[in-house]
Parts: sequence; structure tokens; C-alpha cells
Amino acid sequence: MRLLNASGCLDALTAPEVALALDAFVTKTVTPLPRDGNPPVRIAETEHGMLNSIGLANPGLDRFLGESLPRLAGLGLPLWVSVGGFDAGQYAASCARLDDRPEIEALELNLSCPNVEEAPESAAEIVAACRTATSKPLWAKLSPALPRVPDVARAVAAAGADGLSLVNTIRGLALDPRTLRPVLGTAGGGYSGPALKPIALAAVHACAQAVDLPIVGMGGVMTGDDARDLLAVGATHIALGTVLFRDPFAPRRIRAELAAESRPDTLTLDQASRV
Repeated sequence: MRLLNASGCLDALTAPEVALALDAFVTKTVTPLPRDGNPPVRIAETEHGMLNSIGLANPGLDRFLGESLPRLAGLGLPLWVSVGGFDAGQYAASCARLDDRPEIEALELNLSCPNVEEAPESAAEIVAACRTATSKPLWAKLSPALPRVPDVARAVAAAGADGLSLVNTIRGLALDPRTLRPVLGTAGGGYSGPALKPIALAAVHACAQAVDLPIVGMGGVMTGDDARDLLAVGATHIALGTVLFRDPFAPRRIRAELAAESRPDTLTLDQASRV
């Protein structure tokens, strides 16, 4: 079992001590061209989680390769780069440019951001295009809002995905109690935090039954028990998201809790051997 961060939930260059407590670091999603992202307000706390509407703000692939990647590589951590785009060609072109960079261990295809327009192609079509562009491992990050997540998992597996990342945020909205208007500048945004856990469990469980691929389970992981539950339903690795905003010691704490509380009678024998 490896412990990672969910893409966009940790800046390894600002908080390297937190990143170094992980087994691998996942970058914020990189798009071919720079993006300013969505208008503020971009983040809002809710009673049981957090909403965000960042809109894939990033400096673009050129600056990432020239500035960010060398600095991230200096941390000595295995690096996964989250790749985004607005059509299959953009995804594939980015993967091709990242393919010969030895600093990068894997590519995570962000196929499910709720805060930007989706690519017209299906998730499987995007994976297939990227598979021809790179020999690096491809992890397909899927949305829990898909009507038939296991069917999409089968399709991306057939298209050449090496693993799944489950789940991305789900669409939500919060109102300002004084004005009764949406808090976020885009009204709705991606909802994460503890309330996402049952949704993540359902998606991981269903996809683990559908495909024979490793799964990074994420969504509502706040404690070692939460990580254990995702492992129990089929996750191979665990990613931390919202918890990193409130607890910089979460990676070490959750790892310790998982090691102390996970027992063979609560996991399958295979899962217990990986903890």
C-alpha cells in the first residue's frame, strides 16, 4: 500500500515536509496552455466537507517542464503528473511531451474535473489516445457521478489504462446564509471531505469487482479507519485530499493509525499483506 496525495490538495514545493511523508507525490493538473482558473470565490467550507471551484488554474505545460518539474524532482519523491485537457488530442500531446522525462513515474489522467467543460470524447477514447503517446503507466481518474462507473472502468481498462484513481469530487453547492446566494463564484463546485467517503467506497467496491486493475482509493479519508475501509473494498493505494488542508501531519498520523488498527480479520489476506 502506498500513500499519496489527491491532485491539487498539496503544494509539495510550499510544504515539502508534508510531501516527504508520502510515498509518491501527485502534481496539480497540468494543461497544455496556462489557465487562470475560475473567478473567486474558489473555496468554501461546508458542514461536512469543502467545495472548490479552482478551474484547473496552472502555469501550463511549458512552465511546468521548465520550472516546476526540476524543483519537484529535487525532493527525491516518485512523481505522478496529473494531466488535463479539453479534447483527446490535448491529453495525448501532453503525455507525449512527458513521456521521456525520467523524473516522472506515472501519469494520472484527470477525466472528471467538475469545474471545467468536459472533453467531447469518452474517457476510453482519451485513454486510448494517451496510450499511443506514452509508455508510462496511465491512471484514469474517474468521477463518482458517472451513471455506470464499473462500465467506464472496463472501457478505460480495455483502452490501456494501468490503474484507476477513485474518486474525484462530486458536484455540490453552498449558499451564503446572509444573502442566500451561492458562495462560490461559479455557483457549483467540487465537493470533497468526510461526506464523500460512502460514495468513494461504493465506486471502489464496484470497480474492483469489474476490473483487475490497481486502484488508488480516495474520498473522505480523515483517519486510518477510513483508509482501512477503502482497502477492504478493493483499493490498492490510498490518497489524501481535504484532510491535508487542515492537518499537515495527516500522512504520518494516518499511516500510524492504519498500521496499528488494521488486522487480518478486518482485511482480506492479500490486502493485509500490503499494509
